[in-house]
Parts: sequence; structure tokens; C-alpha cells
Amino acid sequence: MGGVTGWCAGFLFQKVGKLAATAVGGGFLLLQIASHSGYVQIDWKRVEKDVNKAKRQIKKRANKAAPEINNIIEEATEFIKQNIVISSGFVGGFLLGLAS
Repeated sequence: MGGVTGWCAGFLFQKVGKLAATAVGGGFLLLQIASHSGYVQIDWKRVEKDVNKAKRQIKKRANKAAPEINNIIEEATEFIKQNIVISSGFVGGFLLGLAS
């Protein structure tokens, strides 16, 4: 059971990952072409300012969420220990799903 669900999850993860990478890469490529051709002008200083602001917000939220994340990790570790056969089957199936 764990192997089958792992394979399905791995296969879907692979397909969705490729689709997402293609969409993001294609969007970035189109934006660069439009910028280079003069259709779009990008204010890089503003982009840098916004990225730095987002980084600060992420760091602040990550520090607040750390105890909650540790609790989730402990619960997941305990679940894996109690269900080692299904968990190992899931991991093996997941890796096979990624490879196919």
C-alpha cells in the first residue's frame, strides 16, 4: 500500500514539478525578451527593494513559526517510527515514481 501511494505521489510530483518549472522559466524568458525589445521597462531598484522587504518578512514569520514546525516534525517522526513498513514502502515508491 505504501509503495503504490508513494509511486503515485512521486509520479504526480514529477509531472507537476516539470510543468511549474516550464511555466516559471517560460514566463521569465518572455519577460526578458519583452524587456530587451523595449516593450517593458523594469525598475530594478524597486524590484530589489521589494525582494529585500519580502526577505525580512519571511525571516520574521519563520522565527515565529519555528515552535509549530518543530512540533509537526516531532509528530511526523513519531508516525514514521510507528509505521516504518508503510513509510519505507512509500519512500521507495516515491523514488520510483520520480524516476518514471
